[in-house]
Amino acid sequence: MARTFDPFRDVDQLFSQALRTPASTAMPMDLYREGDNYFVKIDLPGVDPATIDVDLDDSQLTIRAERKPQAGEGVQWLTRERPVGQFARQLTLGKGVAAENIDAEYTDGVLVLTIPVAEAAKPRKIAVAHKADSAIEGSVEG
Repeated sequence: MARTFDPFRDVDQLFSQALRTPASTAMPMDLYREGDNYFVKIDLPGVDPATIDVDLDDSQLTIRAERKPQAGEGVQWLTRERPVGQFARQLTLGKGVAAENIDAEYTDGVLVLTIPVAEAAKPRKIAVAHKADSAIEGSVEG
């Protein structure tokens, strides 16, 4: 069956593909804080765990991964929406995190980075000292 020409569908599809950034499409991410940790959850289904690389350079956290095509030669694609290739995301960490204690775990196609809040950035109580009024002694001449 021949495909009919639909200029609106074709233009919409073209813009959708052009505006889609490879990182956000290939590596969708959630970032949130819970208690004393920040959590970064990145969907990486079908990625070989050996290709996942997490680097920290000063305050730049870089996550790289690769998804290899699984179909062999001679395949005629009818629809191909799952991105393949190498992907990367970068996050700039603030000074309020304990970068030396970042933990990374990959389970069921999801990479979870746990980034602890630095001790200096945690809320704390400050004690208020109370000094009693002191009487001023002196003589009054009259």
